[in-house]
Amino acid sequence: VQLQASGGGLVQTGGSLRLSCAASGRTFSEHVLGWFRQAPGKEREFVAGVSWNGGEIDYADSVKGRFTLSRDDAKNTLTLHMNSLKPEDTAVYFCAADAAGWRTSTRAEEYESWGQGTEVTVSS
Repeated sequence: VQLQASGGGLVQTGGSLRLSCAASGRTFSEHVLGWFRQAPGKEREFVAGVSWNGGEIDYADSVKGRFTLSRDDAKNTLTLHMNSLKPEDTAVYFCAADAAGWRTSTRAEEYESWGQGTEVTVSS
């Protein structure tokens, strides 16, 4: 499955953004899906993930209560609503898909398909 991430941009502290990930090539229903981010000079880290059937959603502690993840398999779209953004949320955000799993995973190596990344910058 090919993934295309979009929605990044520049926002002030406390602002909101909505990231979208669109799939093409094949449907991503029954895939575990996730968002990761990578800040300059840092390793890629898990942000949020959803199980293959949408029944389980996990968030990194750093974004709990601020970010909301949803999937729409009919539209082949994964959406990350980000509220109350902080400068430490600044990073390139990547969506990812795992065809083999069924539960969410925080490990990047579990995901075999990746989008190209969309940049989020939060100014202080």
